[in-house]
This record gives sequence, structure tokens and C-alpha cells, in this order.
Amino acid sequence: MNIIIIEDEKPSARRLQRMLQAMDMKADTMLHSVEESIEWFQNNEHPDLIFLDIQLSDGLSFEIFEAIDIKSAVIFTTAYDEYALQAFKLNSIDYLLKPIDEDDLKTAVEKFKGRAPQKQAVTLDFNDIKNLLVNPIEREYKKRFSVKVGHHLKLINIEDIECIYSENKGTYAFTNEGRNYLLDATLDQLEEELEPDVFFRISRKFYVNINAIKDIVSYTNSRLEIKLNRFNEQQIIVARERVKDFKNWLE
Repeated sequence: MNIIIIEDEKPSARRLQRMLQAMDMKADTMLHSVEESIEWFQNNEHPDLIFLDIQLSDGLSFEIFEAIDIKSAVIFTTAYDEYALQAFKLNSIDYLLKPIDEDDLKTAVEKFKGRAPQKQAVTLDFNDIKNLLVNPIEREYKKRFSVKVGHHLKLINIEDIECIYSENKGTYAFTNEGRNYLLDATLDQLEEELEPDVFFRISRKFYVNINAIKDIVSYTNSRLEIKLNRFNEQQIIVARERVKDFKNWLE
């Protein structure tokens, strides 16, 4: 199987390449921009499968399809859920939310193998995409959680939560009162429910509230450590592949 990776962040591209190698799949070609990708497709046989980052350094990767009639299946990758939702509606095999999870990658690849025995051109509605980018769909985000405390139900306002994290197969909200509450949801299930301007998923384990960040400190291997106002039960480390997106989110 001929696979290429189009990803503007070289560390993320190399990480995905290693994950594919662990699955006995080779991705020798890695491209990093719209311009570079268009030139490559003009001069090379199209691959069976493309792992395609939606946001590239010089524009949205959809621009590649405007210039080239792509003859490949596509698995979109993105750190931005609004773009992921677009990709999901298109004729793509699947999308993967960054940081890419090994089990999600395996599922997407198996889905591709099951559905695409032959190459198929990808058809995209560019006007639809551009309209969504300019006028994103208004969405209602979660305003509060109801949690069980003994025989009672307690309401927790979303603005009172410093962070949400997973531990021992449970999901917990830590509030500015310094208390933990068990939530009836996984971090993945909360992906669509948390306001993206307020909460950011810094790793597979943590969401943090931008209003609760007290300090950000350099950490080993180009990572960052976050200090919150009250939470001090464990270190909160931004995953290396999420650092760039985290910095952009802060702005």
C-alpha cells in the first residue's frame, strides 16, 4: 500500500509515520504545505491513501483538491473540531483528532481497508466548506454538569471548573472550590460539548480552562507544564504534539 502524509508540523508527521510503521505500513513521503503538495501530485503517481492535515502552513489543505484531481482515499487529521466536522461530512474515509490515538488510527486504517479495495477520487464541495469556515454553525455548548453527591444531585457551572481529567477509568471535574466531582462522560464524549475558546485538550488525559491558568512553565522534551489556580494534585503537562496548537489557542 502506497501511503503519504501531508502535515505541516514535522514532529507530528514523524510521529504518525512511526505509528504506521508499528502497524507494518510504510509512509516514506511526507509533505508539509499546500504548494509542496500540489507540486508533488503533479509529478508523481497518486498514492492509495493520504493522511491529510486540514490546516497547513500556507492554507487549508482543501486547496490541493481545487488544483489537482486527487485519485486517492483520504483520512483527514486535525486539531480543530470544526474542521473535523466538515471533513466528516465529505467523501473521506475518516478523520482523526490530534493528538492521534493509536487505537483510533488502527480503526481508521481498518475502515479504509474494508471500504477501498480500489482507488477512488475524492469529491469535495468547496463552496460548502468555505461557507462553513466563514460562517461556522452556531452551536450550544455545555453550561453546567449535574453530578451525584451522596443521595443528592449537585449542579456545577462550567465556568467554575478549572480542569477536567481522566483517572482510573473515571472522568473528574476539579472546581475552583478545590473539589473533585465524578462526571458521567468520557473526555472523548465531551469533545463536542465544551466551548473550544474556554477549554483545551492538552493531552489524552486533561482539559484545562483558560481562565484558571496561573502559570505556564517550560518542561522537558519541548513540552509545557501548566499551573492552575487551585489544582495541585498532579502535574499538568501539555503533550509535545499539542504545544503549537495550545500556544495558538492562548492567543
